[in-house]
Amino acid sequence: MTNTITMIDYGASNIRSAFKAFEYVGAQVTLTGDPDIVRRATKLVLPGVGAFGSGMGALRAAGLEAPIHEAVQRGIPLLGICAGMQFLFDSSDEMGIHQGLGLIPGHVTRFPDQLRLQEEARPLKIPHMGWNQLEIAVPHPLLQDVPASGYGYFVHSYYCSPSDPTHVLAWSDYGMPFAAIVARDNVLGIQFHPEKSQHIGLQIIRNYVERC
Repeated sequence: MTNTITMIDYGASNIRSAFKAFEYVGAQVTLTGDPDIVRRATKLVLPGVGAFGSGMGALRAAGLEAPIHEAVQRGIPLLGICAGMQFLFDSSDEMGIHQGLGLIPGHVTRFPDQLRLQEEARPLKIPHMGWNQLEIAVPHPLLQDVPASGYGYFVHSYYCSPSDPTHVLAWSDYGMPFAAIVARDNVLGIQFHPEKSQHIGLQIIRNYVERC
């Protein structure tokens, strides 16, 4: 285990708050867009905000897609956050069809219109924004000491639909169940913003740094 984190900077995300959160839990964080540094990393974080297509385009333009794959193939842990989690999947239909990193089988798609909570008649607003409860599906080192009914802070209009539901570590519900945390071997993803999710988010970040 190592507390040295390489955070991928591809020029398309606001990553300062994530950077500070990892530092807060004691990680030594290197922020880089250098493909060679990414290739040699011992633990990777891929943050992200904004549209899937533009984010993946920026990753590819920076020459970072292949180094990410090479690091993952040699067993290096990779954590995607928010849009960074969505990039881990095969594809997205956000503003056209776009190919992702293909590290977790599945697709990213928009929440359907007219979603409703069971107890409410009014439609839910999209984007899904604010606190929502997590339902932990399986134990995992990333979720050590995280309460089964904790909350995360979400901001997203698109959700990940894994081909294999066993890749889901935790679900949430916004008129329909959706994947909040995923993992496939050494590739992990968090849809909500752990850096904005108070003690639960910090615990998940600490777990990634110390246990994954």
